[in-house]
Amino acid sequence: MPPEPKPDRVVDQEIREKIHLEILKRTGAYLTNDHFLLPSGHHAPEYIEKALVTTEPTFTEGLGGVIAKNFAQWPLDVVLATGLGALILAHNVARAHPSHPMLIYATKGMSGPRRRVSLPREFQRFITEGTKVLIVEDLITTGETLKLLIRLVTARGGQVVGIGCLWRRNSKVKLPQPIFSLVTRDFPTYLPEECPLCRDGVALNRQFARGAQNKT
Repeated sequence: MPPEPKPDRVVDQEIREKIHLEILKRTGAYLTNDHFLLPSGHHAPEYIEKALVTTEPTFTEGLGGVIAKNFAQWPLDVVLATGLGALILAHNVARAHPSHPMLIYATKGMSGPRRRVSLPREFQRFITEGTKVLIVEDLITTGETLKLLIRLVTARGGQVVGIGCLWRRNSKVKLPQPIFSLVTRDFPTYLPEECPLCRDGVALNRQFARGAQNKT
């Protein structure tokens, strides 16, 4: 398992995160100083538009390379993207990792009130007894999808060596495997009736809500 960062690496880590934040701002993926309506119906002063993260290939290649370098000393057989949204980032991670691992993706959805994940049939043969897997996610919020994927890999006899992600939105999420994120930044979200931006009369930006308007 990758070790915890040493104290003398903390400053470097903070500098790297600032650089990664600037890259995300450059792509237009990280938006601040506004009053956003989130798909969940909550309000927030910041927003991450995941679809824009990978619109500049050279940036995506560099970000994937940073994740791959963090896990470079651990042999990998498979890089598993949590879904199609994380696939381009995961592709760049797999490309940059010295083990030249296979790249596959999971599918996710809901079964009634329950979240579910699965491997497409054509990918199932790549995770068997002893397979070493790195999971790549774009955003970590609750960690529920990751927990389900870890369970899925373990049930097939594989071993998850770690999780690489673009943005860890909730630093309180704990998993048994180490998490390496390019950015770890908690930002506040509010119920509409408790939102200080609403109280201050700041106009609500519904651009990214995707049908959440009915929740306000």
